[in-house]
Amino acid sequence: MYSPPVDLSFKNLSNVAGALAELPRSLLRPLTTNSKGKYLSCSLRLSNNSLTDVVGLQYTINHFFAQPSKLGWLDLSFNKITCIEPVLCELKELRVLYLHGNSIWNLSEVDKLRELQHLHTITLHGNLIETSKGYRNYVISVLPQLKTMDFSGVTRDERVMADIWRSHGPNRSAPSTMWL
Repeated sequence: MYSPPVDLSFKNLSNVAGALAELPRSLLRPLTTNSKGKYLSCSLRLSNNSLTDVVGLQYTINHFFAQPSKLGWLDLSFNKITCIEPVLCELKELRVLYLHGNSIWNLSEVDKLRELQHLHTITLHGNLIETSKGYRNYVISVLPQLKTMDFSGVTRDERVMADIWRSHGPNRSAPSTMWL
């Protein structure tokens, strides 16, 4: 049985490496560790800090987790992240990614997450990309395996529109109404 998330939220971290000097927040359910003192969890919470990027994330994950390759849930919400770093795509088992409340401004940043085949839940609201025309349809077309986006289920109609978008692409004769 895995323990609760390793919670490094509200630590006023300006970089991910700063987490190495911190102890995870105490939770109702205690964190369990292996004989080497590494946490038996598959979830990491780095929300509500001042992170501008995730440089050093893999090292930090290796430092805290008994099975770093099994990380399946990552909360980077409410930071100052401006782009999606390639290191996120190294987390092959990632299923849930919270990026809401950041400063991601370029919608094409989402394209980088295509490699995450198990990703089924993502949050991106509260970023500048949310104001882009067709924001939700675009994200669903790039990540067709999504079940939930911005805490809202992906509907059958949205999947149909995403399929049309993928097959026609932005420069072909796809109906413009699908972006509305």
